[in-house]
Amino acid sequence: MTKTPAAPPPSPGDTDLQLVERTVAGDQKAYELLVIKYQRRIERLIGRMVRDTDLVEDIAQETFIRAYRALAQFRGEAQFYTWLYRIAVNTAKKALVDMKRDPVVSESSLRGGDDDDETSGVENELTTSETPETVLAAKEIAATVNAAMEALPEELRQAVTLREIEGMSYEEIAEVMKCPIGTVRSRIFRAREAISAKVKPMLENQSGKRW
Repeated sequence: MTKTPAAPPPSPGDTDLQLVERTVAGDQKAYELLVIKYQRRIERLIGRMVRDTDLVEDIAQETFIRAYRALAQFRGEAQFYTWLYRIAVNTAKKALVDMKRDPVVSESSLRGGDDDDETSGVENELTTSETPETVLAAKEIAATVNAAMEALPEELRQAVTLREIEGMSYEEIAEVMKCPIGTVRSRIFRAREAISAKVKPMLENQSGKRW
């Protein structure tokens, strides 16, 4: 009998959907590529929901286990990260509920938790001209923004986080939050207004300087 040629190994250039299809077909290395691709983003996301950094890795691991078990349900109708994001949020919320704790935005939420390009534009703009005074002002304003984020109702905080920190489109956010795009736009507008109301007085007190 003629042996069926083995499928070619997965390539980092494969699309997410192709990697999912390969995984479902039994190619474990394809799923490893998906984990490698999204692990840092998922860990940063979870880090914004829980203060205990020791829990982040465990919740991220549980997220990928749950996603693996549910891969056959992924049809490619949404972006893979959008689908994975929902699983991560639900896994983190379940862990927090189990510990009788509430989701919160961590202090590193505006920094993205590392030194890559996915840090917040707010802090990048504030620290362009670094002098002791501007650094202090930037930190104070960043802390105010963070506090304002924490004070937002959960649906507003999630919407603005997805838009400003995760960089998702309105369509993707609507998919994640399971609500109309108009509702997404309204939530992001209200969140920005609430944050601006807290930050504006600080900017006005900076002797007319523009940050």
